[in-house]
Amino acid sequence: MVKTVVKIDGMMCGMCETHVNEALRKITGVRKVSSSHKKGQSELISESGIPESEIRRVMEPTGYAVLGINEEPYEKKGLFGGLFG
Repeated sequence: MVKTVVKIDGMMCGMCETHVNEALRKITGVRKVSSSHKKGQSELISESGIPESEIRRVMEPTGYAVLGINEEPYEKKGLFGGLFG
């Protein structure tokens, strides 16, 4: 699994977050999306890496600007967050 953090300019409220989430969920392979207008970013969890061009393609019609994209490995946290081994 891969966590992709997308820095986004222009989100001002919860409704902006909803618009961005809807756009990013259209990308094939995305399992989870969460956006924060306060942080100015969205986090995507996917099976494998997402091409930057695909993120920019789905974001372009929204009017929000993609400022940067960063990928890192994602390990699903268990029920107890690794407390027991």
